[in-house]
Amino acid sequence: MRPTVRILLLSAVVILLAHLGDQYAWLHLEKAGVYDNDLGRMFRVVGYLPVWLLLGVALWLQTRDRRQALLLALTPAMGGLLAEVLKILLRRERPGLHDGAYFFRSFADQPFYTRDIGLPSSHALVAFAGVWLLCRFCPKAWPVWIGLAAGCAYSRVQAHAHFLSDVTVAAVVGYWMVALIWSRWGLTECGDVA
Repeated sequence: MRPTVRILLLSAVVILLAHLGDQYAWLHLEKAGVYDNDLGRMFRVVGYLPVWLLLGVALWLQTRDRRQALLLALTPAMGGLLAEVLKILLRRERPGLHDGAYFFRSFADQPFYTRDIGLPSSHALVAFAGVWLLCRFCPKAWPVWIGLAAGCAYSRVQAHAHFLSDVTVAAVVGYWMVALIWSRWGLTECGDVA
């Protein structure tokens, strides 16, 4: 079996398992005030797009590599945009609105308004788009990168802002988006930058 097919199957299994774990996560992973401490705020900021734009500027100032800096700034931006498009299409509302039950908004009800739609998580998709790209740039540091995005995703579940499947779909979509971007515009690893 080809590696791409294996990863596609793994992606589908991970998303299915996350959906099966949604109710458990809703009932047992909540942490009131998760963003009242520095760790929680740090993880949420990983999914905040302006941070990635600033990191892109910082990378450009350091390396003068415009392509690499633009990729670091714009890939999370594309992830955020893709999250909003998927929200319009998928239309599953946030868990807190319906006490942890799935509820899908009708297409007739505010068709282009994504407020209170949670699938996929925009914060998680921005975070994972950025860190999957960092995993390509600097693969030896992958545990740090993945830990940051996973922390962002976990904090969104703890805050009852998203289902476990919302952040999992974001992680998987981010992975495939970065894989596509890298196959088209990929650069060298950070250790290879002159």
